[in-house]
Amino acid sequence: MTELEDNPANDEARLVRKGRGAASNRAGRFERHATDAIDDGWGNLEEDLPPLRTELRPDTSRSVIAWNDSPDIPFDRSINPYRGCEHGCVYCYARPTHAFLGLSPGQDFESKLFFKPDAAKILEAELAKPSYRCQFIALGTNTDPYQPTEKRLEITRSILHVLAAHDHPLSITTKSALVTRDIDILAPMAAKGLVTVALSVTTLDGALARKLEPRASTPAKRLDAIRQLNEAGVPCGVMVAPCIPGLTDAEMETILEAAHAAGAREAAYIALRLPLEIKDLFEEWMHTHAPGRAKHVLNLVREMRGGGLYQSEFGTRMTGTGPYAALMRRRFELACTRLGLNQKRRALDTTRFHRPPRPGDQLSLL
Repeated sequence: MTELEDNPANDEARLVRKGRGAASNRAGRFERHATDAIDDGWGNLEEDLPPLRTELRPDTSRSVIAWNDSPDIPFDRSINPYRGCEHGCVYCYARPTHAFLGLSPGQDFESKLFFKPDAAKILEAELAKPSYRCQFIALGTNTDPYQPTEKRLEITRSILHVLAAHDHPLSITTKSALVTRDIDILAPMAAKGLVTVALSVTTLDGALARKLEPRASTPAKRLDAIRQLNEAGVPCGVMVAPCIPGLTDAEMETILEAAHAAGAREAAYIALRLPLEIKDLFEEWMHTHAPGRAKHVLNLVREMRGGGLYQSEFGTRMTGTGPYAALMRRRFELACTRLGLNQKRRALDTTRFHRPPRPGDQLSLL
């Protein structure tokens, strides 16, 4: 397990807001001006900052299916019901997308959220297009479909209703035990070979998880969600993601063992990725929460990324390069072999899909 360091003398530590992952709200890459907190002599930086409230705004996008042609991922389409994510994972590779909205990839990303109120209706219209060809849709590829606000808004659940009604296959990736709420939809879909779920587990250390991913489900609850889903007949594996060298990667085997004990039979891992603004946010987080480890962790990241903090090339961006990356990959392979993980990959059934009817369509006689 990893112990975080207390460093009350650290100026950056005093700027951290309770329940938030990023240590600051630094401007995005498209902004002309940046601001810094400074001590004006009145001791303001000595005071605890007030809680940062979550703001919800409607997203009026006219489509919900996002398409990609990346060779690094096994799907070409995905749905993200939300922009921004209240889980607050400091390492989240989706953070830079908030810069396109004129907002900070830092605390804005986890407190100024956009939701798609008409997602289910728009999805049904997209599936009804004559040109649509069925392949599985991935949920949770950018921001988490089961972040805390989903408990009230139920946008992800409305999307599941549409996909279930038309026997459309999907995969779900999440850090939230809230996914078990939808077992009533997922279990019948799983019986038809239409769904798989993966719970992402970064660490089993609760104290570290509270700092890295402050509003995600606890590691214990995620493991219990893996158990509940598998017991309900919903195939659920584990994503050891991200593996942070020098901070969480030592737990890889322990996480895989715990997930296997909970019923997981498939596993994957992703090495820490720090594109664009995340590099600075993560470095700031390390100096705030674990200053004694910061240099070592960042040097290991550079060792895995060709001397920088990130490499964007296809084929290596998920796993890194160099000896440390090779060792991480080998450890994963050996642990999976020992535990019997990934012996059989489940293919999702695309043959059951039936297109939603469009206004004026002739009804089928069968």
